[in-house]
Amino acid sequence: MALEAKFIGREYGPLTYEIGKEKIKEYAKAIKNEDPHYMDEDFAKGTKYGGIIAPPTFAVVYAGMLAEPFFFDKELDLNLFMLVHGEQEFEFFEVVRPGDVITSKGTITHIENKEKLDVVTLVGNSVNQNGELVSRAIFTFVIRK
Repeated sequence: MALEAKFIGREYGPLTYEIGKEKIKEYAKAIKNEDPHYMDEDFAKGTKYGGIIAPPTFAVVYAGMLAEPFFFDKELDLNLFMLVHGEQEFEFFEVVRPGDVITSKGTITHIENKEKLDVVTLVGNSVNQNGELVSRAIFTFVIRK
């Protein structure tokens, strides 16, 4: 069964995530990017940021939370056994720091039905506690029929 275009505009969230300094360090180690901006508090204090910052790709942690309500949306009735992650891209706008509270909302922006698959795009916008847009995540999923 094809994913219906009527779901374009469907929203998920808001979901909130508080940025922790130790989570930033753990993430930086996991991606093998131990840049001192992310790891070394003494170094980071002397930078224009005044302290530890998150690697830009840390956005996958808080924006990625939008996948769960999308995947398990009963009305979409996605066949998760046939779903693959097609593409993922991010746009970055503001630096994220420990103590920031990030709120993400997602919207289905595109559904395309092809002969043997459906393509769906979920766009997540994430803002900090000041309402500033910090990142935009664009997730493209392919559901094979």
